[in-house]
Amino acid sequence: MNPDTIFSILIGIGLAASVGFRIFVPLFALSIAAHFNVIPLNESWEWVGSSTAIITLGIATIVEIAAYLIPWLDNLLDSITIPLAAIAGTAVMVSTVADLDPVITWALAIIAGGGTATAIKTSTSTTRLASSATTAGIANPIVSTVETGTSIIMSFVAITFPVLAVIFVLIIFWVLFKVFKLFKKKKTIE
Repeated sequence: MNPDTIFSILIGIGLAASVGFRIFVPLFALSIAAHFNVIPLNESWEWVGSSTAIITLGIATIVEIAAYLIPWLDNLLDSITIPLAAIAGTAVMVSTVADLDPVITWALAIIAGGGTATAIKTSTSTTRLASSATTAGIANPIVSTVETGTSIIMSFVAITFPVLAVIFVLIIFWVLFKVFKLFKKKKTIE
């Protein structure tokens, strides 16, 4: 496998992880990067780098970020965005993967892209529900701000330092595993 293909896979995984925190931030970052030829896209996904896509995804990003700052609306959005995260994670993976057979590309996109995005989105949704239950939603804007910041950082790192992005993804999964293990242990004690 050539190095460009490996880097395209790493970029896709990093962006898919970012989708788990915010749907539109990584899509917007991907659009800007493609527009300025920072990263190449699959031929059928070159439209993502168009001016129209940048404007549309930019507006969607701003609306999504603002909506997550409203405590009752953020929980409603989570119920909608979990399946969207799977789709968007798959899409960013397909759009970035280069020089692979379409069957391998789609399998990788669904498993690594959609799976990564969904796993992270599910955990962030759980975090928000816990925040709503314990603080009556008062802490939700803080949680949302941290998620948005993480998505922005992950998107930047995925595009500029793909190897580091995958290391961050592994760290995120390790932390999630430890947190859920801790909650499971507390639940069995009660």
